[in-house]
Amino acid sequence: MPRQIVFTPQAAKPPATYSQAVKAAGLVFVSGTAPTDPVTGQIKGVTIQEQTHQCLTNIAAILKAAGSSIEKIVSATVILAEEDDFPGMNEEWLKWFSANPPARQGAKLPAKIAGLKVSIAAIAEA
Repeated sequence: MPRQIVFTPQAAKPPATYSQAVKAAGLVFVSGTAPTDPVTGQIKGVTIQEQTHQCLTNIAAILKAAGSSIEKIVSATVILAEEDDFPGMNEEWLKWFSANPPARQGAKLPAKIAGLKVSIAAIAEA
């Protein structure tokens, strides 16, 4: 299966430096996805729970466009602006992954972006 670039207008448009996702080797690699509203291009949500929800909504749309789904995520990376937001992010995360959650790792956001609390990347089965 050749490498395929994935794009959907149902999720936030990425910068020109990377794709929303790449499908290859039977997997879908979703780039770090911000809580950006695909219609307005603005960060959606003020709380960490709202922003986590929007990130996962965007990821679900990207995976659907790739022929996959949120249930097929095998690994995720959650990048937070503030460590104190970890419990709130987990609160929303558990609504999406209440059973058999994917492997996960976390990191601190390397740059301050006004209003951005979280970014999530994922790898899913195609």
